[in-house]
Amino acid sequence: MEKKKFYVNIGTQEISQIEYGNNQDFTINATDEEVLLLREKFNDMDQANFRAFFRAHVPIMSYHNDKSNHDYDGGMTGAFEMLYDLGDDQTKEHIEAMGVLSDKRL
Repeated sequence: MEKKKFYVNIGTQEISQIEYGNNQDFTINATDEEVLLLREKFNDMDQANFRAFFRAHVPIMSYHNDKSNHDYDGGMTGAFEMLYDLGDDQTKEHIEAMGVLSDKRL
C-alpha cells in the first residue's frame, strides 16, 4: 500500500491530509489501514474518557484503581507509539523530547 502524509493533532484527535490551523503537531507517513488503526486508538481513548467522566461522579471509586483511566492511559501510550513508528524525523524527535515513551521503546 502507498503511504501518504498525514498531520495529527493528538489533543483534538484530528488526522488530516490537509495542513491547516494547529493540526501539524505530528507528521506521519501512513497507509490508509494504518490511519484506521490510529483512528481506532483515538476512538477507544474517547470511550475510556467517557467512562471515566461517569466514574468521577462516584466518590467511593478511587482514580488510581479505575479501569477506564488505565484504558485511556494505555490508549495514549499506544497512540504515541504509533505516531513514533510512522512519524517523520521531526515527529520522532518531538516524541523523544516529550519523554512519553519508555527508553526501551525508543
